[in-house]
Amino acid sequence: MPWWRQSRRPTEPAEADIMGLCQDTFCQMATSLMDNLTATSEDYKLLENMNKLTSLKYLEMKDITLNISGNLKDLNLKHAALQPYLDQITLIEELVATLEQAAGKSDAYLKKLEAKYKKSERP
Repeated sequence: MPWWRQSRRPTEPAEADIMGLCQDTFCQMATSLMDNLTATSEDYKLLENMNKLTSLKYLEMKDITLNISGNLKDLNLKHAALQPYLDQITLIEELVATLEQAAGKSDAYLKKLEAKYKKSERP
């Protein structure tokens, strides 16, 4: 019978080999679990540091916001104090515009009168 048709029975490993393989498997599993736990622990430390930095950044933003809010209140008070003067300036601008219109009309009327006077002087 050819060698490829011969039935071969697998040989059972010795008990010492089985124990060695089991110990190797458990050691590799323990190493793998320790690596996973270490990685998870490092991830949590990173998240903790990120949370601390984010908290500090929010505190900075809070201080900046309070500062801006205070400055805005000051500006609103100053604007309210200046409002009567701004109203006077607006009124003066309106009066100046009215005065300019009146001056323009007066100038046009004087030019007409001058033209009539020059016509009347001619013989």
